[in-house]
Amino acid sequence: MRSIKFNVGLPNGDPAATIATARRAEELGYYSVSIDDHFFMRGLMSDVREPHCECFTMLSAVAAVTKSIRMLPLVTSMSYRNPSLLAKTMASIDKLSGGRFTAGIGAGWFKEEYDGYGFPYPSNAERIEQMLDGIKVLKAMWTQDEPTYHGKYFKIEKAYCDPKPVQRPHLPILIGGGGKRVLEIAAQEADILNLNPPITKGYVDIVEALKFDRTKVLKRIEMIRGFVKASGRASDALELSGGGFVLIAKDRATTDAMAAATAQSLGIENNDSVRNSLQVLIGTPDDIKKELAARIEKFGMTYFFLNFMMPDSMEMFAKEVMPEFAR
Repeated sequence: MRSIKFNVGLPNGDPAATIATARRAEELGYYSVSIDDHFFMRGLMSDVREPHCECFTMLSAVAAVTKSIRMLPLVTSMSYRNPSLLAKTMASIDKLSGGRFTAGIGAGWFKEEYDGYGFPYPSNAERIEQMLDGIKVLKAMWTQDEPTYHGKYFKIEKAYCDPKPVQRPHLPILIGGGGKRVLEIAAQEADILNLNPPITKGYVDIVEALKFDRTKVLKRIEMIRGFVKASGRASDALELSGGGFVLIAKDRATTDAMAAATAQSLGIENNDSVRNSLQVLIGTPDDIKKELAARIEKFGMTYFFLNFMMPDSMEMFAKEVMPEFAR
């Protein structure tokens, strides 16, 4: 089995906080850090007027001030940049970081952002096919001496991309999503699948996301395994990842209060729906160790993307949870 890895979701908006968090995550032994690829955000803990930095600018800064930790966008929408430019940007950051960059890719979903920035917002199905076509461009740019590709949505003709990425044959590709077609593409093209609830309405529906339960995840994983087999790849070619918001405290009473407060903020009456959601890790360090062990055993997940909700959580998790999974 692969080693168990943990990623820290970086704060976005204050560059000093982003860089400080990345440095501390490296010191604490986390495997990677990530930052979202959005220009603004609206949601439970976000306001459209809050500062939001461009992700590749920030990842370049992180690359320059760290030595060993990996980094990625979680995830970049193929719609926001021509894939040839995206390939060049990612190859450059891989070179800058000494080979520590992972290409986190998605089909895009936040319609308000698309509309605001003047990006076309085609159907879910078309955006997913554009993602696939874009990935073909990325791989051509990273592997061919005279990169050339003619697809349905994108084409390049001798789009020289030098220097090539440090990592060969190409950057590791992580695809985020949970819909059937996204899973099929990940099985064919990706190295890592970050399994998330499908977003089909142009915004995150929290209530629907919480319904993406263990039964549904197991069905998706069964589907993924079938797609990997059909693609002719080795059964372990695609690493599975998951994660969510981390609410960790020393005592059960505090974590119970956290669960109740989170449910109330979401407008949900049943605290158990928060506790049992795969989008949340909540409890004492021992509770979280048990939950992670269950996800590793039941789902085969080995890479966890974490968003820490309290200032001390990243420290507590590193010191009291991560050693349990170290090899």
